[in-house]
Amino acid sequence: MKKLRILIADDHPLVRQGLRSVLEAQEGWIVCAEAEDGRSAVQLGLGLNPDVFLIDVTMPVLNGLDATRQICRERPEAAILILTMHESDQLSEDLIRAGARGCILKSDSPRQLLAAVEAVASGNQYFTRFAPNHAPAEETAPASPKPARLSAREREIVQLLAEGRTNKDIATLLSISYKTVDAHRANIMKRLAIHSVAELVRYAIRERIIQA
Repeated sequence: MKKLRILIADDHPLVRQGLRSVLEAQEGWIVCAEAEDGRSAVQLGLGLNPDVFLIDVTMPVLNGLDATRQICRERPEAAILILTMHESDQLSEDLIRAGARGCILKSDSPRQLLAAVEAVASGNQYFTRFAPNHAPAEETAPASPKPARLSAREREIVQLLAEGRTNKDIATLLSISYKTVDAHRANIMKRLAIHSVAELVRYAIRERIIQA
């Protein structure tokens, strides 16, 4: 019998341990990797090609939403299930757009977790409690002008800056030069009409790049 291989991404070791215990109690299910941040989840996931990604939406370095976008860009068929502490119709819509197949609350029961993993592994959707009635439309008429659109790399840098990382830290984490980080930072500030790190943090919270 083919084993169901699952990757767990959560920045809390005890949460990962608890999830592993529940999942590996199922016959034929194994946790093939654990990641403590979104960037590691992307790198491990694309390398190991698990059957299911179980990803926390709020993680350092790269949040679960942006990690989902990056994984689905390379593997559109990826079965991604998001973990979150807060229920929100807007979050479920954002996750569908990013490519996730489902979302489950951390307060849900182990039985619901198993049902969710089984559903997304089978190609179905599973949105606990706050399931959207349908996938959001591609085009809607905005009430106000849309904010400047950032690239995936720029969103990574926004998150790291909002977490208090220095340009040198970011250059090391992303394996790019200090000058490249500085150029990205200047471009981001200009495009968003932002003039301070405090404003950047508020933008990151508003755009769900980091959690308040």
